[in-house]
Amino acid sequence: MRELTPTAAAVNARITTMTGRLRTEDLAFLAKETARTPMHNVTLEILDPGTSGLDYDALVKLIDDRIAFVPRYRQRVQWVPGNLANPVWVDDPDFDLGYHVRRSALPKPGSMDQLRELIARIMSRRLDRHRPLWEMYLVEGLQDGRLALLSKSHQILVDGIASVDIGQVIFDIDPGPRQFVQETWIPDRQPTATGLVIDALTQSVRSPAMVLQTTRGNLDAIGRGIGVTASRLGALAGAISNRRPQPETPFNVEPSEQRRVVFVKTALKDYRKIRREHGGTVNDVILATITGGIRAWMMTRAESVNTGRMLRAMVPMSVIDEEREPTSLGSSVAGHLLSLPIGEASAVVRLHQVSYSLRSHGETGRAVAADRIAGVAGFAPTTFHALGSRVAMSEAQNVNLVITNVPGPQFPMFAAGAEMVETYPVPPLLPGFALSIGVTSYDGNVYYGITADRDALPDVEVLGTCLTEALDELLDQSSQTRPRAPRGRKIGVKSHK
Repeated sequence: MRELTPTAAAVNARITTMTGRLRTEDLAFLAKETARTPMHNVTLEILDPGTSGLDYDALVKLIDDRIAFVPRYRQRVQWVPGNLANPVWVDDPDFDLGYHVRRSALPKPGSMDQLRELIARIMSRRLDRHRPLWEMYLVEGLQDGRLALLSKSHQILVDGIASVDIGQVIFDIDPGPRQFVQETWIPDRQPTATGLVIDALTQSVRSPAMVLQTTRGNLDAIGRGIGVTASRLGALAGAISNRRPQPETPFNVEPSEQRRVVFVKTALKDYRKIRREHGGTVNDVILATITGGIRAWMMTRAESVNTGRMLRAMVPMSVIDEEREPTSLGSSVAGHLLSLPIGEASAVVRLHQVSYSLRSHGETGRAVAADRIAGVAGFAPTTFHALGSRVAMSEAQNVNLVITNVPGPQFPMFAAGAEMVETYPVPPLLPGFALSIGVTSYDGNVYYGITADRDALPDVEVLGTCLTEALDELLDQSSQTRPRAPRGRKIGVKSHK
């Protein structure tokens, strides 16, 4: 058995190099977090345990072994007295894996509707800042003997450089047994308040730029507080005058503290067929499907979809970053502004307009091919969705919607021998947004995860139905080379007349 023992000397002097200091953008995420906009990403995987024997104890053992690959998942945020410098990451001396990995169960019949309700409630709760900022739930009692694995990580925990999402490291490409690494983890000594102050002052002398960054971060936090107060005063004034400003779309309202989630499963072969008939990429077809689904949904709400109307979307996309040191991801993520033609009646014309709008991204020479992303070691979509949310938080201004779309491996993956049969992203809601859409392709299917504010969009389930109907519309306008078998199923979505 190998033990990792910290050195006793110069613990405080090595704070920055040993644990890492939060960057200014991370501090901004913490400042912007409220009970209405918790800053965490959630991913749902449906597992078929088969003969693996996967249960709660086996999951804890798996994570205890793999967490060494993501050491930040055993660290918490330590603030510097007087805010003299940005907070630092320190090992949690009271780290309790049993607190972070939790067990839950659904009552009979264990339907997807019941699971969606549970996920919506878990999604709505903020993470405890006094502990490492993540949780994982093993949900038992699903129909057909399946299990649900729900992982929840804070935005600042996953940056794609120092840390990836834990979901990326717990899945394997085959169900065979793994040899667990026998490793005893001993947390580093905790820095004292005096040591934190001395380290902050030393760094400020060596790096004046750090002082400027810290000042900006503190000002951002103050500005956020002023902004929240102004928003509340504006809402109060609107209530007094009995007039409320009308949002441009039903998506652009401040969310409440509660969520709704909708899941949709479709077949990847349908997108490939449409791509072959009309050109473009699978990504183009997915975005055109979302465009058509939103158009149909808005029509059910008697919303205007006049000719020429566009919906401004922020679509984080992977790009090659020539200035960054190579990482396990091999790329960065940048925001791409896209106009979704919801005013166009023709499904094929919508597809061509989306393809044309995305062509400029591909022509930059920095776009990362889908097969390259899908080939990243482990189950990379969880990390790329987290990176996309970080970009959206920083750049999603004057847009109506955020869409993250990540290609995953087209072969089955396993956690402790249990096969992942479905996977759904559950994207967070940003301030000023009541809807967010995440998409993941995996093992021959395309999975949509829709997060909505519970109060602002009580009919969001209809959007799930509209998405599958929009895909049907694109298929119907493609040449029929062979009879089409029943496609994917809508998860927890009721059809509407």
